[in-house]
Amino acid sequence: MSDRPDPRDRSAHYVSPEPYDPDEALQRTDRPDLDAPARVLIWRRFRQNRLALISGAYLLAIYLALPFVGFFATHHPAERNAEALFMPPQAVHFFRAGHLAVTYPMTATLDMETFTPVYVADMNDPQPVRFFTRCGRPHRVMFLFQTDLRLVCPPERADLHILGTDRLGRDIHSRIVHGAQLSLTVGLIGVAISFAIGMVLGGLAGYFGGLVDNAVQRAIEIIRSLPELPIWLALSAAIPPAWGPVAVFFMISAILGLLDWPGLARAVRSKFLALREEEYVRAAELMGASSGRIIGRHMMPNFTSHLVASATLSIPSMILGETALSLLGLGLRPPAVSWGLMLNDALDLTAVEVYPWLLLPMLPVFMVVLAFSFFGDGLRDALDPYS
Repeated sequence: MSDRPDPRDRSAHYVSPEPYDPDEALQRTDRPDLDAPARVLIWRRFRQNRLALISGAYLLAIYLALPFVGFFATHHPAERNAEALFMPPQAVHFFRAGHLAVTYPMTATLDMETFTPVYVADMNDPQPVRFFTRCGRPHRVMFLFQTDLRLVCPPERADLHILGTDRLGRDIHSRIVHGAQLSLTVGLIGVAISFAIGMVLGGLAGYFGGLVDNAVQRAIEIIRSLPELPIWLALSAAIPPAWGPVAVFFMISAILGLLDWPGLARAVRSKFLALREEEYVRAAELMGASSGRIIGRHMMPNFTSHLVASATLSIPSMILGETALSLLGLGLRPPAVSWGLMLNDALDLTAVEVYPWLLLPMLPVFMVVLAFSFFGDGLRDALDPYS
């Protein structure tokens, strides 16, 4: 009789698993989940946060579209329509009257009780909306050349104001799209200035200590003790009225950056105080490396992840700062267009009550700031080596 197991007997092929040992699993060197490069591990952790991933894609799409804002606008931001003052948002109807999209002309009548214009759509006169065609004043693409090609154009015998118009008859949708260029760029420039100052002063204070550390700490305490909003207002009010929009824009960015660096400087200082006692820093000093090389090549890369996350979380405060200054009339000035400058028209509560669409520029500010917060939180968690 053969001792070979019966192939039909499944119990003969069963091998009991060994008990799981967590210590042995941690000590294994052939773990494929840890053998990948650091950037791959960071991406794996980041994509697990769906909200941060969606926010990052949203912000990337917005910043990539900034050089082409004129293509997405239906009008020039300074174009006025005297027959469409305070026009409410105009509806676009799809698959009507044999066209892909149509709109109906709006005619205004004056309400003699409130003395406000009342707009009524002529539903018997559908006008086809044009797509991917040339219309309106030329706009600049990527700051290189001009073209009048637009994604959406008003009908030939009517006008189109998707989000309504303001007190001067300017299209709110087009101004929001063009205002994104300044409102979103001011955050990047302000953070660049803030980080340049914060990393230099914080690094010098943490590495050298002593008198340098005391001087930087006292400067941080003085700036932190000053009320932020009044300082913003005072510095913005000191900008000469004769300066052009570009000069005012860079001055506002510099003001926001100069008042935001103390927080980063303190974080960099505390990190340098811990890193300067590490063995590799001592070894670099014994080998004769200069202080600049030790700081830039050996110490700074060890907390680059913290800097990236801090920069992402600092941009929303810069955007809100520019919005607040422009809202109060001390930020950017016409003919520049920004979201805060547009909200300046909404300071009159009576006008907002009658024309609520003047508050629509608040929506992109809210969405961008919220997206930066979600993206920054997800990026900070992904860059944390202990997560």
